[in-house]
Amino acid sequence: MTATERASLSAKEILKSLVSFDTTSRNSNLELIGWVENFLEERGIASTRIYDETGKKANLIATIGPAEVPGYVLSGHTDVVPVDGQDWSHDPFDLIERDGKLYGRGSCDMKGFLACCLARVDAMRAGDLKKPFHLAFSYDEEVGCKGVPSLIEKMMETLPKPEACFVGEPTEMQVVLGHKSKRSLKAIVKGRPCHSSLAPEGVNAIDYAARLILKIREISERLENGATDDLYDVPFSTGHTGTISGGTALNIVPETCEFQFEFRVLPSEDADALVDEVKRYAADVLEPEMKAKAPETGIKFEWISSFPGLDTSPEAPVTALTKRLAGKNDHSKVAYGTEGGRFQEMAAIPTVVIGPGSIAQAHRADEFVAATELDKCEAFIDRLIGEAGR
Repeated sequence: MTATERASLSAKEILKSLVSFDTTSRNSNLELIGWVENFLEERGIASTRIYDETGKKANLIATIGPAEVPGYVLSGHTDVVPVDGQDWSHDPFDLIERDGKLYGRGSCDMKGFLACCLARVDAMRAGDLKKPFHLAFSYDEEVGCKGVPSLIEKMMETLPKPEACFVGEPTEMQVVLGHKSKRSLKAIVKGRPCHSSLAPEGVNAIDYAARLILKIREISERLENGATDDLYDVPFSTGHTGTISGGTALNIVPETCEFQFEFRVLPSEDADALVDEVKRYAADVLEPEMKAKAPETGIKFEWISSFPGLDTSPEAPVTALTKRLAGKNDHSKVAYGTEGGRFQEMAAIPTVVIGPGSIAQAHRADEFVAATELDKCEAFIDRLIGEAGR
């Protein structure tokens, strides 16, 4: 594709290119990052890569407008979830259009937003901006918002603190001011194996894992009767055990059992305190029983991922600005996580989540974003460009 052809690309055409890169979180995203770099370079816009420790993934930051003054961040992630085991009606990495819907992995979550941002770069360049736009494209959001911290650190080292951040996760262009925090861990229970006919002489790892899972369930039931926020579809904090494996045969007392669990917690509550409660139960109640029979036994925990919640005030200037530009009077909160909590926690940047598409279409087979959603998102960005030119 020539520079002239690339210069005339619509959001839909850009999205087709972005979807063609298989940026499943287990893969590199560097081909997509390179495509975006070329797109920006053809317009005279410099960009900066921030690599992960392997050098196989990178965040990208690019500034359009006067970099010496506070501006607006347009934030999105480049990675997508796997298509493994899903029944797609077509190649998931080939964007197709049917009945006004654009189908492809990541079309909704959230390459549609990235495409809208890139499609409006020429308008930003022509906008006589008094405030800059910072394109902030990250890696590894889908596996715990792991990539964006280094992006935020680089931004805060090199740029004035932005006035606002808009995270383009799919909200159907509704104004979202909050989401829950998350803590996810693996518990590894080590027992003492023996023949099942001598079961009392062993330490059954599955039994102790089950007791720990019941503790997590007990905490979850308590949370259902605790703090609430009716702006969430699930208005209270939750706990959940998602996977479990252990044992080798019915006639062997199992030596190991592993399971994964999580807490999704309202921003007003302490997610780490819930994790600590689980760990204390393991250390103070379960392990003494286990070690009394077999000193080599015990329970270990490994972190899988975590991210902070987002809690932007309805009275904040960024809220009023977003509602005015989006033509909305109301706002909502969501149970799923975003990188918005990182921007708020790490850099105290006023943050709102707003983007094209519905979260109901994300992560599923035949994921899609409606073309009209891209139109609405571009219109929002155009109004933000007008704001930045004042």
